[in-house]
Amino acid sequence: MVLVLCFGLNISLGSVSIPFSDTWNSILGGNIEKESWHYIIWDYRIPKAFTAILVGSGLALSGLLMQTLFRNPLAGPFVLGISSGASLGAALIIMGSSLFSGVLAFGFANDVVLAIAASFGSFLVLLVVMVVASKVKDTMALLIIGLMFGSITAAIVSVLSYFTNAEKLQQYVYWSFGSVGNLSWPQLALLTSIILIGIVLSVLSIKSLNALLLGENYARSLGVDMKKSRYLIIIATGILAGGITAFAGPIAFVGLAVPHLTRQIFKTTDHTILVPAVLMYGAVLMLLCDTIAQLPTSANVLPINAITSIVGAPIVIWLLVRKRKMIF
Repeated sequence: MVLVLCFGLNISLGSVSIPFSDTWNSILGGNIEKESWHYIIWDYRIPKAFTAILVGSGLALSGLLMQTLFRNPLAGPFVLGISSGASLGAALIIMGSSLFSGVLAFGFANDVVLAIAASFGSFLVLLVVMVVASKVKDTMALLIIGLMFGSITAAIVSVLSYFTNAEKLQQYVYWSFGSVGNLSWPQLALLTSIILIGIVLSVLSIKSLNALLLGENYARSLGVDMKKSRYLIIIATGILAGGITAFAGPIAFVGLAVPHLTRQIFKTTDHTILVPAVLMYGAVLMLLCDTIAQLPTSANVLPINAITSIVGAPIVIWLLVRKRKMIF
């Protein structure tokens, strides 16, 4: 019910003031006062709202997977460097022409090419992480290696930023702010498919996730194949975080905070409850943040990255102070 209300609020508010009744008439196929409103609702607001739902749900779920796998409350969907790989792919397309004499400039302004490049970057990092995971048995060592991958890709992006011109640097900075309002219906369908695959893999990992809460040795004693389970969790996280970063840019905070928020509300660590719960709360948080970011009745749109932290952080701090302890 809360999700439906947030969805309705999100599509009802924007830079163009559209009466609430006309918004719902457009959705239900009724008559509205202006035909342009129908275009705004169906070609911009509804795809944007669905994108916010997918992005929030996917990031929250991938954050839950990482926190459980590493048994670390500070782990998030980007600790394996997969998002950094996507950022590197985008940086090479946007800023790479400054170093490679225009070879990479052919599609830097094309959103589709940018998404493909970011996806390819995240996929390459995921492959490297999978190879490392097959060699390293210690989960904490894998966490440190993932952070090192993130540092390496961030360093390469810094070098590209140093040599690029101001216009392309500004374009990359805008991309790094994150956005849920740039997807067409075909792109939204592709992102939906990616998120659904990640959700299915996560659901298949629920038994392993619950066993991991008490440590890897306990999980093995229950007959859990740790190598297979770790692969499955890493792949699910890579698909979710990489796909979202490719289409919406790197959006922070949601993956880190929503799992904690959900545990505090439901007072449980059972992933049978947590997995659907983080999907819902992640979607609700992103819809609310996007509603605030678009500054209703104003043509300006604030960076969604900033809003997720400004809105979400005080909520989590208040909840932890009120509960006096963290459930993990």
